[in-house]
Amino acid sequence: MTNQILQPIIPLPLVPLIVSLFVILCRASATNSEAEALLKWKSSLPKQSILDTWQLVPSNSSSSRASNPCQWRGITCNNQSSVVGINLAYTGLNGTLHNLDFSSFPNLLRLDLKVNNLNGSIPPSIGLVKNLQFLDLSTNNLNSTLPPSLANLTQVYELDVSRNYITGGLHPSFFPSEDSEFGLKSLQHFLLQDTKVGGRLPEEIGNMKSLNLIAFDACEFFGPIPQSLGNLRNLTILRLNENRFTGEVPEGIGKLTKLEDLRLFSNNLTGPLPQGLGNFSSLVIVHVFDNNFTGNLPAGLCNGGKLVNFTAASNSFTGPIPRSFKNCSTLYRLRLEHNQLTGNLDEDFGVYPSLNYIDLSDNRLTGELSPNWGKCKNLTKLNIAGNRVSGEIPDEITQLKNLVVLDLSFNNISGVIPKNIGNLSELSSLQLQSNQLFGSVPSGIGKLSNLASLDLSMNQVEGSIPRQISDCSKLQNLNLSRNRLNGSIPFEMGNLFSLQNLLNLSYNSIVGEIPSSLGKLVYLESLNLSHNHLSGQIPHSLNNMLGLVDINLSFNNLTGPLPSGGVFDKARPEDFVNNTALCGNIAGMQSCHEDSTGKTSNELRRKLVIILVPSLLGALIFSLLLFGIISCCKREKGTQRLNDETRTPKNQSQYPFSNLWGYDGTLVYDDIIEATQNFDDEFVVGAGGSGKVYRVEMRSGEVLAVKKLNFWDSDMGMENMKSFRSEIAALTEIRHRNIVKLYGFCSQGEHAFLVYDFIERGSLADCLRSEKAAAELDWVKRVEIVKGVAEALCYLHHDCVPAIVHRDITAKNVLLDEEFEAHVADFGTARFLKFDALHSTGVAGTHGYVAPELAYTNKATEKCDVFSFGVVVLEVIMGIHPGETVLSLQSSPENTIDLKDLFDPRLPQPRSRKIFDELASIVSTAVSCVQAEPQSRPTMRSICHLMGML
Repeated sequence: MTNQILQPIIPLPLVPLIVSLFVILCRASATNSEAEALLKWKSSLPKQSILDTWQLVPSNSSSSRASNPCQWRGITCNNQSSVVGINLAYTGLNGTLHNLDFSSFPNLLRLDLKVNNLNGSIPPSIGLVKNLQFLDLSTNNLNSTLPPSLANLTQVYELDVSRNYITGGLHPSFFPSEDSEFGLKSLQHFLLQDTKVGGRLPEEIGNMKSLNLIAFDACEFFGPIPQSLGNLRNLTILRLNENRFTGEVPEGIGKLTKLEDLRLFSNNLTGPLPQGLGNFSSLVIVHVFDNNFTGNLPAGLCNGGKLVNFTAASNSFTGPIPRSFKNCSTLYRLRLEHNQLTGNLDEDFGVYPSLNYIDLSDNRLTGELSPNWGKCKNLTKLNIAGNRVSGEIPDEITQLKNLVVLDLSFNNISGVIPKNIGNLSELSSLQLQSNQLFGSVPSGIGKLSNLASLDLSMNQVEGSIPRQISDCSKLQNLNLSRNRLNGSIPFEMGNLFSLQNLLNLSYNSIVGEIPSSLGKLVYLESLNLSHNHLSGQIPHSLNNMLGLVDINLSFNNLTGPLPSGGVFDKARPEDFVNNTALCGNIAGMQSCHEDSTGKTSNELRRKLVIILVPSLLGALIFSLLLFGIISCCKREKGTQRLNDETRTPKNQSQYPFSNLWGYDGTLVYDDIIEATQNFDDEFVVGAGGSGKVYRVEMRSGEVLAVKKLNFWDSDMGMENMKSFRSEIAALTEIRHRNIVKLYGFCSQGEHAFLVYDFIERGSLADCLRSEKAAAELDWVKRVEIVKGVAEALCYLHHDCVPAIVHRDITAKNVLLDEEFEAHVADFGTARFLKFDALHSTGVAGTHGYVAPELAYTNKATEKCDVFSFGVVVLEVIMGIHPGETVLSLQSSPENTIDLKDLFDPRLPQPRSRKIFDELASIVSTAVSCVQAEPQSRPTMRSICHLMGML
């Protein structure tokens, strides 16, 4: 049989051509499949110009084909014309992801849709994109749970779904075991910041050994931080801030050798930080502020020599300044304020060439100001207020050309104000009050052209006020009170046109007349010239001060009639008492009208005095003699009664703060201790940085709220005690249906607490956090809550004398009763925590509600309350804290706001036109309240007027 060579069906020379044609056909098929999937998604979205390039184009035949998607906006392809990237970030994209068929993109590596208007859920099909490496859906309106299919994305190195409304916990399959075939072993970046994820973090997260970044910022996680996080040896960034974590930080976190960025701020964490923190890592950023941490700060925080930013403010840390800070030359920002740290200021700190910001206020530091601070050339803020620092202000401080805030107030600093203080050309806030400074006010202070706030009060400064101070053209707040100033008020002070908050020259020895030029200060709100030796008449020009709401000219030698108009029509008699011969038409003041003979009423009074005094004197002497006889008869009986009283056990008088001022006297210290079983946690209904709140049911059946303060100085001097008592007494006089009644303050032994009415439903923050309670808060109730808070603040700012600044308006400090009526609580308590800072301008506040100007000046004004009110209003409307929404409203308030984007998605859209219009008005008001510049914000009286309440 003859062998025959089999001939191929296809000639060999044609094989390469056929293979090429096959590849081209496959690529075309894949391209068409991807294009069709994109076009199907586009058709499900609202019409929008950003997708105009996504369209079909006709071919040479009569049929249609999809144009090459590689040419479309936001689409990237590989060399095989397959889609590898979809990037539509920052385009304003509207719609959902429901109709995007992820299975059509087998080669997709990058999906970036951040900062858009996408809503709905994240579809489970997203887990089919097995090769995906980068997924960013942040800053949208997505509102679902995280789909379990995400566990299939084994190649993802960055996952960001931050700033959405992701609800519910993570599915267990999202945290596979270490050896799981579908585990996220190569996940590099796992970002869930600013989401609404609820529940506890599972321990299984510690099995994801490849993670180098975890960010769960601003979620709703609660419970303890998983111990297993200490197993993630590759972790470089850990962000768990702005949640509700409790308990202690796991020790294992202190052993993460690659950790560079640790953020735990704004939680409810307790106990000490891991003492190994920093010993084995190269920490760069550590933020642990606004918690309840105790114990010492880890000594080796800067052992790696790379620490740049460390913030531990508003905790209860004790003990010394960490040793490693002495030579930590990399420090750029350091905040340790509002703790109980000890140490020596000139021994525990070194030279920091890069240091930009340092706040050590409200601690227990001693020592002196070192000249080394003058070597920190980049410093913009130096705050050491509320400590026990002594010595003089070194001249080297005046070499800090970039310094914006210098606050050395409430210390024991002596000496003179450096004469070269004018060299600080960028200085905006100079706070030196409550020290032992002497000498004169240097004329060079007039060179501070950027100065906005100057407070030299409560010192021993003498001499006259330099006229050069009028050159501080940006000055908004000037307080020189309680010094030894003499001379007259410079006429040039009328050129301080920017003065807005306060001009206080009280308690000095200033002479002469009040300059008429002060009438040009039309924006000034408070003028206090009391307790001086001013003479002459009050200039009529002062009634031109349209912004003036508070004036005090008492205890001077002023004469003549009060001007009419302006603040004088609403002034009180006590603002003008103890002057030589002032008269006016204010109730309680002597009248300026003459009688028919042309003689003034003052002259008639003088004649009556001459006639009546001898008669009254005789009657007085007779009365005293009679009183003496009666007293002698009763002396023995009275002495016996006094002896009996002093023998009673636990005499209340031995405790200067052992009674409740303003209360009816039936409530005593021991009753509260008994009712709370010595402040057992069983009775705790709330907690904050300043203390715990207890529900107390008295024997009478009355239910009260008792706030036990964390800090209290039992060694306060008598003068301080009197001042503290006066301040409490003033607050107990507050009567308003939208303000929680403060009955008074009680302190005895180791305990100090405030007593309030008990409000049934608890805080607004808790109600908004609860799905059930939030659903009960319909739009009508929310409008009324906003109005109730506005009325309370309007009362505090405009109807109380003197005005009261709340200082900490938050959703936690707004309580709701059974009828959902709002009651503002905790007013003023920030001033009561430590008497060192009782009159300090330092404001603790609450992160996320504090006005931005407090970053450069610690002076809390009514406008700070207005800002916080605006944040609370947005929180009521949105159902969550507005977060970065506040910044966007500050930067572009003129943009039209889509109300539907702000409305709480848990409530149906308002159907009533009236309610919708009210909500629109309230949002508009809130926007004006959160403006960065204080002068751009309305007053609370204006706000109430805008809301139709006045």
